[in-house]
Amino acid sequence: MKYLSILFASSLVIVGLGYASPSIGEEMHSEAPVSIPEASSFSSEHKGIFNGKRLSYKVVAGETYLRDKNEKPTASIFSFDYTVESKEKRPVTFIWNGGPGSSSTWLHMGAYGPKRIVVPSDAEHPGAGPYEISDAPETILDVTDMVFVDPVGTGFSRALGDTESKAFWGLYEDANSIARFIAQWLTANNRWNSPIFLLGESFGTTRAAAVSNVLLDDHYINVNGIVFVSQALDYQGSSPYVDDNIVSYITYIPTMAATAWYHNKVDTSGDFESFINESRHFATNELLPALFKGNTLLEDERQSIVEGLHRYTGLSKAYIEKVDLRINAFRFAKELNREEGIAVGLLDSRYTRDERDDVSADLSGDASYAISAPYKAALMHYMRNHLHIKWARQYLNPADPDLSPNWRWRTAPDGSAWEPKYVNTAPDLSSVLRKNPSLKVMVASGYYDLITPFFDAEYTLNRHGIQSDKIEYFYYHGGHMMYVHEPARLDLLKDTRAFILQQTTER
Repeated sequence: MKYLSILFASSLVIVGLGYASPSIGEEMHSEAPVSIPEASSFSSEHKGIFNGKRLSYKVVAGETYLRDKNEKPTASIFSFDYTVESKEKRPVTFIWNGGPGSSSTWLHMGAYGPKRIVVPSDAEHPGAGPYEISDAPETILDVTDMVFVDPVGTGFSRALGDTESKAFWGLYEDANSIARFIAQWLTANNRWNSPIFLLGESFGTTRAAAVSNVLLDDHYINVNGIVFVSQALDYQGSSPYVDDNIVSYITYIPTMAATAWYHNKVDTSGDFESFINESRHFATNELLPALFKGNTLLEDERQSIVEGLHRYTGLSKAYIEKVDLRINAFRFAKELNREEGIAVGLLDSRYTRDERDDVSADLSGDASYAISAPYKAALMHYMRNHLHIKWARQYLNPADPDLSPNWRWRTAPDGSAWEPKYVNTAPDLSSVLRKNPSLKVMVASGYYDLITPFFDAEYTLNRHGIQSDKIEYFYYHGGHMMYVHEPARLDLLKDTRAFILQQTTER
């Protein structure tokens, strides 16, 4: 999830906070040659009914070794591969989460895997275990094989031998390693002529855009389609903690409007979607010009903006005046229900939490974290009892704690001139869309996502020279992980399935 990286290289972290094997650093700096065992894998056979189709499928959970030009192993990428034996050329979809520093746990156990963790759909706290793990017959296994990928420093994936983990911890270092993994996986599984899809969440969308370009340029691999779950390509529109970032004061308004609607802080007598569309119009055509004018804004114009912000965010006019019309979306989460003494979640603003300090401007945590323990418990149980993975190796979820402080955002070589800027892989997507005219992108966004707002997805993908007919937008009544809300999960799977069929049959 992009949230991890940015809170982003600054304050809060969700999946990326935590603990890793202490042996990693010791192995990396050992002077003696490191003995590297053969790659391990765990294979099991399963049956299920998916979208009314009875299938026998195989799960191979195991390592793929990345190798340098001398064929020396440099990293182990662990993946969960779900394949169905077929005489047809079934598509294969490579799936990952974000962070950077997130394993594939969330999309694996919450959205696309054939088993899923069941948490309350209405954003109630899931409580303590035991948790319910259920079949997921609605998933997309009937139309595509699936490979859930854990990047280096997450899950069971590790750097190997004398190679340091930092060699894989960077914007394009990461993209290159995942592209190499895909190419090696296609070779090992004889799947070079299969339709290929990429599916990422949050920073995983940042990764997917870059990977699609690397695959084509460096490996001559065309991708049939990309699915962005909670898009995060150009970070300017999702960085609300930068005081002078006017763009973020615009892109978050519709999400704040949706959140205020959900918590009954605005007039809900009308139609939800009409209200959201009105908030888009206000943000673009009224608020943006007003903020651009700065201190030259006339008083009557200012009061009109105050009225509009009050109407769409539910915040008091006094507060809006105090923040000079610039509502920090993270502070909005604390301010919206301040009188009740509760804060709303960032990853999913349907969630609420009673914080100890009711006067602080900033959150002390994210109410949406509540689902982290159930997801981890579900995956650990599923791996051991269904996939028969009985390794002693620690599954890094949260990630290696060295990953976040050592992540390299710099895109130019050391020693060369480079001016820091917002992370942005939208140009990579724009490039690959022009080089591969058949490629299209599905964009899935949650209305209640205060990390990667849906209006930012529109703002980003309507620019950067990206052709509008290549992008399809879908909206769900959920948050960053919209699949936590059961109706949204079902709709997301239905839409993804339709997108894959569209991209494999309309040729």
